Amino acid sequence: MKIFQVISLLLDYPTEALIEAQQDLLDVVTESTLDAELKAQLSDFITTRCAGDLMDWQSEYDGLFERGRSLSLLLFEHIHGESRDRGQAMVNLLDQYKQAGLDLDKKELPDYIPLYLEFLSTQGEENGQIGLEEIAPILAVLACRADQRETSYATLFHTLLALSNAEVDLSDIKAQIANEKRDDTAKELDKVWEEEMVTFMGNDQTDSACGSSNKPSETQRKDQYVPLSTDALTTELFKEAANPRA
Repeated sequence: MKIFQVISLLLDYPTEALIEAQQDLLDVVTESTLDAELKAQLSDFITTRCAGDLMDWQSEYDGLFERGRSLSLLLFEHIHGESRDRGQAMVNLLDQYKQAGLDLDKKELPDYIPLYLEFLSTQGEENGQIGLEEIAPILAVLACRADQRETSYATLFHTLLALSNAEVDLSDIKAQIANEKRDDTAKELDKVWEEEMVTFMGNDQTDSACGSSNKPSETQRKDQYVPLSTDALTTELFKEAANPRA
């Protein structure tokens, strides 16, 4: 689905090329199956962002998605944190990508949401919806946290939730995170640095979370459903997503 590609691009790091593609993005939104309200909100997001200063947009993006974990665009970070389980979940997801014909660069993280959406965009409407439904609990938490920070990026997460057709109680999630401690302050970021400095210095993939360059290959089957669920994405998902481990 083309609308998946549009949201993938909008959730990735903003660039001049994205601004130049404004009309193409708007055309896809207009032609999508979204309801009128969501179309208007998504179109407004695109128009407003593209009309603003690119450096300001990039700065806001960094502040939202690159500082702290609460709005991380890495799916498994909301479930496993830095535990060993995350590594196995990544391996499982990579295997599922490969079964569908998607070959990633070794530095790309498979659970990066824009990359995941790009993958789903090649899998057909029904399979794309199923793929989104599987991560709906995480999308719901991200939507509520984005609402809490009063950023228009919330529109993107709410749109993905709508496309997933998942039944999610957003009011319950908002209540859970109402008193959540911000993790993007200078004090909290310093604490994370102190706790993870050794791992950070030894990790060759720490710069691979954003800016994915590899897209699904032309030979990837668009009618192939590869289930993306893992043991982590089951009964405990809502609770784990709302309360990520350190």
